[in-house]
Amino acid sequence: MTRKPQEPQIVSVWFPDLTFERWKRVISAYRTAPGSDVPVVLSREDTHGPVVYSINQAAKERGVSIGERVVDAQAIHPDLHVESADLDGDQALMQRLVYWCRRWCPWTAQDGVDGLYMDVTGAAHLFGGEARMLHDMVQRFALQGLTARLAMAPTPGAAQALARYGAQYQITARQDLISALSSLPVAALRLTPDMVRLLNRLGLKEIGALAAVPRAALMQRFSAIPPDRNPLMLMDRAFGASPDPLNAPPDHIQFIVRARLAEPVIDPAPHLKGLVEDLCHDLADAEQGARHLCLTIYRIDSEWRTVQLATAASSRDPAHLLRLFDGKLDGIDPGFGFDLLTLEAIQVEPLSRIQQSLDGKRDVQADIAGLVDRLTARLGRDNITWSTWRESHIPERMEGRVPALQGEPSDAPELPHERPIRIVDPPEEVRVIYAVPEGPPSQFRWRGVLYKSTRHAGPERIAPEWWRDRPGTRLRDYYKVEVQDGRRFWLYRQGVLHDGRGDDPRWFMHGFFA
Repeated sequence: MTRKPQEPQIVSVWFPDLTFERWKRVISAYRTAPGSDVPVVLSREDTHGPVVYSINQAAKERGVSIGERVVDAQAIHPDLHVESADLDGDQALMQRLVYWCRRWCPWTAQDGVDGLYMDVTGAAHLFGGEARMLHDMVQRFALQGLTARLAMAPTPGAAQALARYGAQYQITARQDLISALSSLPVAALRLTPDMVRLLNRLGLKEIGALAAVPRAALMQRFSAIPPDRNPLMLMDRAFGASPDPLNAPPDHIQFIVRARLAEPVIDPAPHLKGLVEDLCHDLADAEQGARHLCLTIYRIDSEWRTVQLATAASSRDPAHLLRLFDGKLDGIDPGFGFDLLTLEAIQVEPLSRIQQSLDGKRDVQADIAGLVDRLTARLGRDNITWSTWRESHIPERMEGRVPALQGEPSDAPELPHERPIRIVDPPEEVRVIYAVPEGPPSQFRWRGVLYKSTRHAGPERIAPEWWRDRPGTRLRDYYKVEVQDGRRFWLYRQGVLHDGRGDDPRWFMHGFFA
């Protein structure tokens, strides 16, 4: 096979059993996987219930097919072992593989949910030639438990078609594209199932038959079809008649600094300031700010210890970041000493260079973020929280708490009625001495103290949330009640007489007004 110098070389990698192989590898870490003779089905949710998404060889031999409903398959095969497919985990693996595959070439991109593209132009000689490169890829994927089918061609469309419908390790030059693709089914052109069925009804079952049709007829027939689904355009891309560039995502930028020591030491504190300053300098050059830091010390006995910190807002202030490490290094066991330290910004966010205010005023938001960082570093991530508001009519359900490092505080919703400054959660039952019919209690006892009402306002009726509360939950009538010493309470009566949902109504204390 002759190839022109620097002719494009695209490798398409297809993982036909990605979901099942990853599932088997994951569950094998904590439980025994089903035997090879057990038919296993991985399902995903569909409009009319779960459908078969991936199967093993035993299920294939039983006649189970991908796309059929799980209940139909179980009706025929009662012993079918069914579990849910982890589609998010599969995509996370594919995204990692995109960057992992850059050991072979600098340009890699994801192809659908189960494939990869690699532009290996000019790189094959580094691995002993094209054939050896493909064999090396298959072996390295096999070490990770993944079965891979590969093909190499001058265009992404041709490489994908050959990897999924051609022979394994097929390498095709540009002058051989027409003969290599002609015998493949039209589905190899990345067409939709509806388009494949249409072409099959027209008698165009292979790419060669489609290529033999006059172009004018194809252009007239599919002129309204978008380019990514148009058979003529996809065929031109596969044959190299029209461009089909590979859109590879950029490399992740690592913000990491190192301190290599001439001899082992015990205390990392003297070296931390220099690491923080160097990291902040690199972040400033890239106009980024750190949100998650990781300090790692490498001991001479081949062990390592880490300290991780998070910030409420992106920062590259050396003094602030250094202060967050106060007290965090005391718990590190240095062993017999360490000779290498690394400080890495695991998570970064864009942070432009901002000129300080000329009037000398401080940035209030930056001060709040710094305070949250210091409190979180000392008290723990889950002990510093913001208020968050939820959609609910029930007062004690409206406000929730989220860790301050995971989100911003939300504004309180506008309420049609006044609310107390403090809520008693859960509400505390009060003993009513005397109550006005369909009104508030004139006397009540709460926490052993007798109170007499002087004024009141209400009621404000709040009905149960039928989509959340249990059947039989009673409504609430809220009253603002002022007692003789001037204090104002927020009480509610749970239920009304003869509502058919329980005995006599009960009274509860739920809050205090200023």
